[in-house]
Formats: sequence, structure tokens, C-alpha cells
Amino acid sequence: MGFSISSADARALRLMAFDVDGVMTDGRLHYGPDGETLKVFHVHDGHGLKKLAASGVTLAIITGRDTPMVARRARELGIEHVIQGREDKAEALAALAASLGVSAEETGYVGDDEPDVGALRWARIAFAPANAQACAREAAGHITGARGGEGAVREICDALLTLRETP
Repeated sequence: MGFSISSADARALRLMAFDVDGVMTDGRLHYGPDGETLKVFHVHDGHGLKKLAASGVTLAIITGRDTPMVARRARELGIEHVIQGREDKAEALAALAASLGVSAEETGYVGDDEPDVGALRWARIAFAPANAQACAREAAGHITGARGGEGAVREICDALLTLRETP
């Protein structure tokens, strides 16, 4: 799927933040017999994230839930900036960017629902998965062909990497 992002904007990208439920996962919560919550992540997305980080983009996770599975997945992927339990994702994203010396024009965000709208509007480059809620799709401007948890993150990473390499 093609996105209408300029190669200059993609090359200027220094921080890319992702919501988890509905973006890195399919949004469903699975409860085990002892009440634990289980999340399913796609390995293709993980590989795309590693490639994007290797290109010099700092990765972050900003999520409203606070679960050990997110921290574990972030460690596996080498994502240092993990903000959990935050409902105001725009405030969290802006604060993280400021702490890293990154402007909104150098920031991207991926979200899928109402709590993500502020962050989607704040970031220069904003994406929503194909199955995101209408409010997130409208705020994002760039919609993936893939659904959350089913390759949307990889699609975004691959597109950004291609654009970063385009003169």
C-alpha cells in the first residue's frame, strides 16, 4: 500500500511511537485460566521494527494498559522507551519527544482508537491500521492495508524505510 508521505518527511523522522492493542496486536484480550491477560504479537511486525530502529529511528511504545507482556516484547525488540498506563497519549508523546530533543515534525505515531487521536494529530506522520476506529483513521491520514496485529506495523516500517532511501 502506498502512502502520500514525502521522502523528505520520512528521512526527517527521528521518533516513531506505537500504540499496542489494535496496532501491534489485533486488539483482542485473551484471559488465561488464572486470570492472566495474553497478547499475540506478529513476528513480521517485530522484524520491521528492528529494521526501522537500525535505520536510526528511535522507537517507542505508548499504551493505556500496563502489562508485563508489553515490557517483555519491547525488551525483545530493543525498544527502550515504553510508556504504559497512560490515557493521554498526546501528552506522553510530546513529553517523550521533548526529552529526546525531537520536534513534532520529526515524530510519527500509530494508533487505532479514540485515546490515540491527540497523538495522531500531534505527530507529523500518523498512521492507523485498516481496522482502526473511524476517529483514528480520520486523524491519521495514512491508513494501512493490513489490520492491527496482522502486519500493519510491518507495512508502515517497510514504507518508511523505502521512503528514507528514496532521493
